Amino acid sequence: MKLTTQRIAVLAACLTAGIVVVCSNAQVTAFDSASSKISAAHFHPPKTIPANSWDQAAAAVYLDQRASWWMEWPKAARDHETFCISCHTAVPYALSRPALRHALAEEAPSANERRLLDNVTKRVRLWNQVAPFYSDADRGAYKTVESRGTESVLNALVLATNDALGGKLSNDTRTALHNMWAEQQTAGDNGGAWSWLRFHNQPWEADDSDFYGAALAAVAAGTAPQRYLVNPEIENNLKLLRAYLNRHSSAQTPVNRAALLWASAKVPTLLDPEQRKAIISELLAKQCSDGGWSLASLVGGWKRADGTPQEMKSDGYATGFITFVLQQTGLPREHPQVKQGLAWLAANQSKPEGFWASYSLNKNEAHHISPGTARFMNDAATSYAVLALTTPAPH
Repeated sequence: MKLTTQRIAVLAACLTAGIVVVCSNAQVTAFDSASSKISAAHFHPPKTIPANSWDQAAAAVYLDQRASWWMEWPKAARDHETFCISCHTAVPYALSRPALRHALAEEAPSANERRLLDNVTKRVRLWNQVAPFYSDADRGAYKTVESRGTESVLNALVLATNDALGGKLSNDTRTALHNMWAEQQTAGDNGGAWSWLRFHNQPWEADDSDFYGAALAAVAAGTAPQRYLVNPEIENNLKLLRAYLNRHSSAQTPVNRAALLWASAKVPTLLDPEQRKAIISELLAKQCSDGGWSLASLVGGWKRADGTPQEMKSDGYATGFITFVLQQTGLPREHPQVKQGLAWLAANQSKPEGFWASYSLNKNEAHHISPGTARFMNDAATSYAVLALTTPAPH
């Protein structure tokens, strides 16, 4: 089906359902005074997000179209008729697309969601037979073990997120989590983490991305339903994970500490209250005057491989991810800086295409393989913008 036809169909479903946009104002709830002082000192009173100010239907069409493109892209194909699940397109899609289901009057996962879940499930079931995403033979030393570590975490995260919707832990998700813990390193300074793909690409495939991967593993474990976290079989694994994250947190970039903050919302014992407040304050202090966040300001002095300058303006990925994480950790939608971030997102969706724009930290658009690959950061940006804008207000 062509994109235009898809958009018309989804818009019609939305009109039929009578969408109520979820970014309406929530009642103010109390939080720590430190973050309130930061907002008062640096920001004007936040704008109110107007009703129907972002297009959920167009966002769904964009995400569906991009998921389809990824699953059909020859470079994403892997053995046993499967495809790689990417940190920029496939995984964010799996996390965010269900959030649009109610608004679009969908009673079940979309066709592309189902295809992605089936792909992950197949690779989990064939874990000892299926080839890794990359191997030492074709991509250099350590790529086999890095692929296994990375995929084990991403598989568990995707399936646990799906199970959490229904509140029941499936056998396939148990297997994915088992595979994940089996890949966890147990010794040395990196004990507690996973070998993670390193292709010298920020923010997900750089030399410091082991930390990001470990944070995602904690999110996966904490998302799994039926009190999975209290399973005595994983007690030592969690202990190792907690020690690793605390041991390395001070050396991380702000965007990696944001991932740790997200993990602590799912596994509360990861951080003590003072550590949590410190990361929240750090992220709030990085907010731009227009209410958004800039990804380039969250990754230290990272330089692009093509020598072009970084974009320093607010972007959809940084704003969506940070605003989502802050809400996950307990800041209410009415917190002044969260509200400012949500207002930025509502005002900066590309209409009528439905996406939020972001940019690569590694090369500019002209140096991408194709127009399709140049949209990778937009894919992640759109997914996290959707998650931020659809996070329920606390009761």
